[in-house]
Amino acid sequence: MKTMLTNRLHKLLALWRASLLAQRDFRLMWLSSTATSFGGQITMLALPLTAVVLLDATPRQMGLLVGLEALPFSLFSLHAGVLIDRVRKLPIILVCEVVICVALLTVPVAALLDELSMSLLYVVGFVLGTVFVFVGSAAQVYLTQLAGRERLIEANSLFIGAESTARLTGPGLAGLLIQWLSAPLAIFFDCLTFVASLLLLTRTRHVEVRPVVKKNASIQREIREGLALVLGHPILRPLTLVSTSWFIVFQGWIALQTLYATRELGLSPSELGAAHMFGGAGALLSSFLASRVTRRLGTGVPILIGVACSAAAWLLLALLPRNGHSFATLGAAMFVFDFGIMLYWINYASLRQAVTPDHLLGRMTATMRFFTVAAAPLGALAAGHAAEAFGLRQTFAGMGVIVMGMVALLYLRTDLRNVPDVSRMEAERAVHHDQTIETSPRLANVN
Repeated sequence: MKTMLTNRLHKLLALWRASLLAQRDFRLMWLSSTATSFGGQITMLALPLTAVVLLDATPRQMGLLVGLEALPFSLFSLHAGVLIDRVRKLPIILVCEVVICVALLTVPVAALLDELSMSLLYVVGFVLGTVFVFVGSAAQVYLTQLAGRERLIEANSLFIGAESTARLTGPGLAGLLIQWLSAPLAIFFDCLTFVASLLLLTRTRHVEVRPVVKKNASIQREIREGLALVLGHPILRPLTLVSTSWFIVFQGWIALQTLYATRELGLSPSELGAAHMFGGAGALLSSFLASRVTRRLGTGVPILIGVACSAAAWLLLALLPRNGHSFATLGAAMFVFDFGIMLYWINYASLRQAVTPDHLLGRMTATMRFFTVAAAPLGALAAGHAAEAFGLRQTFAGMGVIVMGMVALLYLRTDLRNVPDVSRMEAERAVHHDQTIETSPRLANVN
C-alpha cells in the first residue's frame, strides 16, 4: 500500500514537472490572468446592469455602449501591432493594467458622488476598449515567448481553464455582490484583482530580448507587412474571415444579453450570474477536451464546430419561453455557447501563433484583431436597432441562422477542415529543420 502511494506521488510529481505551470514565470502570468478573470466576471455583469437597471438604457444605447468598446480596435489596432513588435511586451501589459484599474474605479466613485450617466459609461467603455487593443495583443505574444510554439495548445488550454473556472464560480458570486452592494460599487472589487495581477507580474524573471528595429523603419511599411501576411497567408486569411464574420454577430449578443435576461425573462442579477455559471462549466469542459479533440480532428474543424455551437445557442434563446424553467434553459444555452467559443478560441489562437514568424507576431495579432473587430460596432448597433424593430427573440433567431450559414460556407469553400494539429505541425517543422542541418553542405564540410 505504501509503495503504491509512493508511486502515485512520483507520477504526480513527474506530471507537475512536465507541466508548464512548473515554470515560475509562466505560473505567475497564469495566476495574474486567473485573478483578472475572476474580477472580470464582476464587471461583465455590473457594467451593463448599471446601464440597464440604474440608467434605464434602451437597446440602442446598449448597442452604442458595446460599439464604443469595440471602436478602438478599428482605430488603433494596426499601429498597436507595430509598437508591440518594436518593444518589450511586459511593460505594455503593466501600464495597460494600471489604466484599466483607474478607468474602472471611476464608475463606483461616480456612483458615490451621484454623477453616474450613460455618457460616463460611454467614455469608460471607449477607454477600456483602447487599452484592450494593446494589452490583449501584447499578452498573446508574451505567452508565446513563455510557453514556446510547440506547447501553445497546452498553454492556451491552461489559460482558458483558469478563465473557465472563473466563469463557473465568479458570476454567481458577482451576482450576489451586485445585489448586495449595487452594480457600480461591485466594480471596485474588480479593481483589486488588477492590483493583485500587477504584484504578480512584477515578480517575473523572464528577460525579454529587445526586438531589433530596422533603422529608418517606416510605421506605414510595417503596417503593410502585417496586412500582407494576414491577407496573403493560406491559413491566416480564412481564420480572419471566420473570426471577422462571427464577431460582428457576437457583438449583437453582447449588447442584448443583459436586456434579454432581465426584461424578457425577468431574471434577477443573482439569477443572471448563476446562469453564467453554466457557461463557465461549458468553457471548463471545453478546455479539458480541447487537446483531445484537436488530436483527433486537427485544428481547423474544432474552430468551425465552436462557432456552430454559438449559433445553436442563439437559436435556442429565440425559442426560450418565459416560465419557471427559463433560468435553467438560459443556463443550458450558455453552456453550449461557452463550450463552443472556448473550443474555437483555443484552436484559433494556437493556430495563428504557430504559423507566424516571431518578428511578426505583434503585427499579426493586432492586424487580425483589427479585421475581427473593425466592423463589430456595426454589429452591436444593428442588433440594437433590430431588437427595437422586431424584438429580441427574432433578433437572436436571425443571428443563429446567419452564423450557421457562415459555418457551412467556410467548411465547403476554405481549407480549414484540412488543417492538422498544431503540435504535429511543430514536430514536423522541427524534424525538417534537423534534417536540413544534418544535410547542409556548409556544415558537412566543417569536419
